[in-house]
Amino acid sequence: MPASIRIPDGFVEELKARVRPSDVIGRKVKLKKQGKEWVGLSPFTNEKSPSFYVNDQKRIFKDFSSGIGGDVIAFVMETERLSFMEAVEKLADEAGMQLPKATPQDEETYDRRKRLYACCEAACAFFEARLRASEGAEARDYLEGRGLGAAAWARHRLGYAPDDWRKTIDHLKAESFGMQEIIDAGLAVVKEGGGDPYDRFRGRVIFPITDVRGQVIAFGGRGLQPDAKPKYLNSNDTELFHKGRVLYRYKDAREAFGSTDEGGLIVTEGYMDAIAMAEAGIGHAVAPLGTALTEDQLGLLWRAGPEPVLCFDGDAAGLRAAYRSIERALPHLQPERTLFFCLLSGGMDPDDLIRQSGPEAMKQALANSVPLIEVLWRRERDAEPLDTPERQAGLEARLMQAAATIQHAGVRAAYERELKSRKNDHLWQMRRRARGGAGRPDMPTKGAHQTSAPAKTRGLGLLVRAIDSPHLIDVGFETLSMAVFLDEDVATLRDVIISWPDAGAGVDRSVIATHLHELGKMRAADLLNSYPATAVIAPDGAEEREWLVALEQYVARDDPGAQITGARDEVTASPENWRRRRHEVAEREARVARLNEAAEQTDQD
Repeated sequence: MPASIRIPDGFVEELKARVRPSDVIGRKVKLKKQGKEWVGLSPFTNEKSPSFYVNDQKRIFKDFSSGIGGDVIAFVMETERLSFMEAVEKLADEAGMQLPKATPQDEETYDRRKRLYACCEAACAFFEARLRASEGAEARDYLEGRGLGAAAWARHRLGYAPDDWRKTIDHLKAESFGMQEIIDAGLAVVKEGGGDPYDRFRGRVIFPITDVRGQVIAFGGRGLQPDAKPKYLNSNDTELFHKGRVLYRYKDAREAFGSTDEGGLIVTEGYMDAIAMAEAGIGHAVAPLGTALTEDQLGLLWRAGPEPVLCFDGDAAGLRAAYRSIERALPHLQPERTLFFCLLSGGMDPDDLIRQSGPEAMKQALANSVPLIEVLWRRERDAEPLDTPERQAGLEARLMQAAATIQHAGVRAAYERELKSRKNDHLWQMRRRARGGAGRPDMPTKGAHQTSAPAKTRGLGLLVRAIDSPHLIDVGFETLSMAVFLDEDVATLRDVIISWPDAGAGVDRSVIATHLHELGKMRAADLLNSYPATAVIAPDGAEEREWLVALEQYVARDDPGAQITGARDEVTASPENWRRRRHEVAEREARVARLNEAAEQTDQD
């Protein structure tokens, strides 16, 4: 690396915060997820049993066979024989971070930023002192009323900005900071049209905002007066601070998260909620800064853990916030990168719930968090009534439109399958309720087609034909989803078929049988393996239509005409058998119609 390149202050910590160790190390070591860690064979020894561990939360690796360990930079240095500077440059390039050359302008920028950091730190110490002074009495009363005592003030470096137009400015000037530095740090406001600058924060409880290294870069202020406008005020964007790229408590939360078994950080709606969580022993809570989550903030969350939980009030405003987060996150979903949602009931926020019912109630609510796909499904399902075919088609269109925004092909396909399955199940349940069906979900309702074929094989032939002619799975997907099979193992085989990735493009009996064995469904696997090979059914032909007709007999219904008495053959015996049975159904329906007409004529006479 050329000697003219200099690492700016804080660059390395920012780089390590942006890079997930398992992503970098996984390119050289085959890693397998084991709890919160990744495990693999050592790249430094010839071990047979894996003793190489990677922890994304702590941002470290450890090889117990060789004793080598460290951060992701150390791994690149060790495996690629690079110097520290070369490893930093390589990782920075991968992370999209530019390592500037040490020009005179860069030296000036470095010195200026260092002064801004110092100015923010001096202001933070000043606000902390004012909270404990006589002028901070009202702020202390407010915090104590929220359950926060002096120890909590110190833990979170809470403070108070005096209700004065220039007191903060005067203090910082006395600390040798110039007026322009105070303005550039976001602590003073310049009047439009000229005039002396004045303090940005006045008469407010102060919450310091830190970067990924824990350095103070900005502030949030909560007004104490009922008519304070706005109620919450953040620093303006500065050279150090961009509100869409920062999360409140991120460094502290990430450190706390490293000692938990959770799947990700918890996102609350405000400072007080995040602090209340931390004080309740849930230290891995963060908060955005008054805006909906941005892509940069989602990136910060996913660098800490794969499954962050977004905690919102369960009211209309909370749901809108959840929906905005879904829209922002969908394009970026990947394996090991999703969201969960904790929607609190009764219009309460985490601070309310903890103060009213205690920390355990909050932990239980978090334990009941639901995945992103569940909130997405509820949103589209409840968007409008589903009482017409057009509205039902609209539901599917909305679901598929949402899934189409997912860039990762595998996750997109999984969402499409799951959302279609949920839609089919929901519409089937609606039809059952409309018909007055009250039987068990796994049992046909009264009037469902019955035959004398042994229950252990009823419907098996239809499913095997779908495996041997996989285009049938796409053609009959909805009917397959709604079909009721009395035998548990036949039903299991159906469930596996409709959830199989890209089933319509081709499935293999042996692969499915192996999967059934892994699920512990030995009998289902034996039924599949022992069934004779079937002839391939051509698309769009008569046999395909007959297969669909046969499958429809397994959809629960109350139509007495669908029940054929005296049938003694296996329902999937042959296409000819089905043609005969459909003819019998048609004749019976015609007889019923003629009898009804005769009865009506008699009544008229």
